[in-house]
Amino acid sequence: MKKNGKMAVLGSINADHILNLAHFPRPGETVIGKQYQVAFGGKGANQAVAAGRSGADIAFIACLGEDDIGKRIRQQLANDRIDVASVATITGGSTGVALIFVNGDGENIIGIDAGANAALTPERVVEHQHIIADAQVLLMQLESPLDSVLAAAHIAHQHQTRVVLNPAPATPLSDELLSLVDIITPNETEAQILTGVTVNSDEDADLAARKLHEKGIATVLITLGNRGVWLSEQGNGQRIAGFRVAAVDTIAAGDTFNGALMTALLEQRPMAEAVRFAHAAAAIAVTRRGAQPSVPWRDEIDSFLQQQG
Repeated sequence: MKKNGKMAVLGSINADHILNLAHFPRPGETVIGKQYQVAFGGKGANQAVAAGRSGADIAFIACLGEDDIGKRIRQQLANDRIDVASVATITGGSTGVALIFVNGDGENIIGIDAGANAALTPERVVEHQHIIADAQVLLMQLESPLDSVLAAAHIAHQHQTRVVLNPAPATPLSDELLSLVDIITPNETEAQILTGVTVNSDEDADLAARKLHEKGIATVLITLGNRGVWLSEQGNGQRIAGFRVAAVDTIAAGDTFNGALMTALLEQRPMAEAVRFAHAAAAIAVTRRGAQPSVPWRDEIDSFLQQQG
């Protein structure tokens, strides 16, 4: 295991257009919303920000558009303690966009236009392979082209860099990719798509985790919403409860969990303790609106955990 404590994130950057509604519109229905905002998001960027703010030494491999919002996002990422040297500006391209509705229960539905994220090609990944090779951990999601995710996983595997995959948005994945993954962090829906197991209980989560272990993945964390996380290491499973808070919206809760989890693991914390740290970060995030605006800083996470005792 490398001792440098460095982390690489490969993934997406979006501008999130968020509208709060009492309920989601049915086909043909117009619903008057409130609290419209544009916030910086994208699963890759959210997870990079969560890692950066919680204290990781992190480089981000991603693509932005040649537009005003792209310039603003780049500056914000740098402010969030992220090395943005490998974030490319795509000539003539537009920054990715997510259109997000949030209902009265804090749930969300999202539509995405990839924009510049589609330019994160395998060739571009190879250009930045030194970053992956030098890192202790590579964290990825599935808002980037799948062949690029696979290329990065191969590079990481060759250089003994730990591959962590948050398989979101939900999509079927090849055994080739899954065999290169060391840690996987699906939610219930994503776990079902990858394993065929409907996750409604701890027993279901255990079965789904075992199926992922069979694909060659050593560590499985299935996020269970307000029930916490099912952690299975080499087939030994346990549920680790989260913290009860009043959720305002759940945008980027999973991303915050993933980024903070990596920070804790890079600090050589035991997995169960790392999960608790990540739970705390996510608990803070759901009490705030938006994606990156909701992500807490390290002192906030430490303070939250101290209050929990």
